[in-house]
Amino acid sequence: MAKVDTSSSRPYHIVIFGASGFTGQFVVEEVARTVSEGPNGTLKWAVAGRSRQKLDKVLEQAAGTLGKPELRTAVEVIVADVGEPDSLAAMCKQAVIVLDCVGPYRFWGEPVVKACVENGAHCIDICGEPQFLESMQLNYDSQAADKGVYIVGACGFDSIPADMGVLYTRDQFKGTLTALESFLTVSTGPEGGSINDGTWKSAIYGFADSGKLRSLRKKFGHKPLPVVGSKIKRRSALFYSNEVQQYAVPFMGADPSVVKRSQRFLLEEHQETPVQYGAYAGVGGVANIVKMLFAGMMFWFLVKFSFGQDLLIKMEGSSFKFAFYGEGYTEGQDPSQGRPNAKIRTLVQGPEAGYVATPIAMVQAAITILNEPTALPKKGGVYTPGATFAKTKLVERLNKHGIQFSVI
Repeated sequence: MAKVDTSSSRPYHIVIFGASGFTGQFVVEEVARTVSEGPNGTLKWAVAGRSRQKLDKVLEQAAGTLGKPELRTAVEVIVADVGEPDSLAAMCKQAVIVLDCVGPYRFWGEPVVKACVENGAHCIDICGEPQFLESMQLNYDSQAADKGVYIVGACGFDSIPADMGVLYTRDQFKGTLTALESFLTVSTGPEGGSINDGTWKSAIYGFADSGKLRSLRKKFGHKPLPVVGSKIKRRSALFYSNEVQQYAVPFMGADPSVVKRSQRFLLEEHQETPVQYGAYAGVGGVANIVKMLFAGMMFWFLVKFSFGQDLLIKMEGSSFKFAFYGEGYTEGQDPSQGRPNAKIRTLVQGPEAGYVATPIAMVQAAITILNEPTALPKKGGVYTPGATFAKTKLVERLNKHGIQFSVI
């Protein structure tokens, strides 16, 4: 049985590891905003990383940004390094949950997962790398179960909106939802933006090593998920979407992998009908197609050469929308007989994806674990957001914090 111990045996409910990194600093601010949402209305937290000086600076910046001068002295600083296992172990022994903000995870993630499992701390990351996420499940799921520890990957943008969006749509559908497509569109601000090096490396390495993922998946020995209702049709590499009124391409992130793992868990553990899922991203009109083709060639070229990582910039957006289009069978209809007879459309939308929505999603995932332990899976393990939070009020919490789920 898994246990979320919020008593005084561990001094901190949350430790933010990598707090001085580009994403980590925004997670620090988000945790500071939500201290009243912790167990019994309080949240005990600390920051961790390699450099005490940099961590002090992050707390100083957060204190100024949020108008909370107490952050300068009230938040503990823990020095820990992924290259020093003893320091990671000491950090994990002090935390109920470690928020791991140090990427790319394929290089720096496993030591943190290992230390959390061995020392009884739950772990949340914001990884978007399917190979890392699935290899952690393969290598640490049984150990995490034995220790009663939750290792929950992909708890940022875009997998929380996608994975929880699928479950939200299923829960709102009056009947049996059997197939669902999502279309991601991103609105950019007038100044464009820049994406940090760690985030780009995650995307680059994930794209470059896609072949290794196929061999990894064979090791699980999974049978294909059963297809209920009409089989979903896979779209072409580039098509005009009537749903979002623009050209679209298959989404190349972790979402399809994460959603499929969640659906497998819910089938095996709760005997729930699996939902077929297709993920796409809107890319705009014809002019954007030309830009995208050029960018795609450049991306492929830059992936092959390390110097190219520094050139991959100006991709950050100011808001996002996931539009979900689902079909299924109304209550009383047999999904094995005939075509689906009902449709549903839902929307998940929120603020800037990388450094506003991601910290919100990550922190609310942690708050949910702390406050709703009885709604989580009965045993520990390496889980997706959907598997972990399907029976919780995470969607309600996200709605209150600006990531909105709605039926259209």
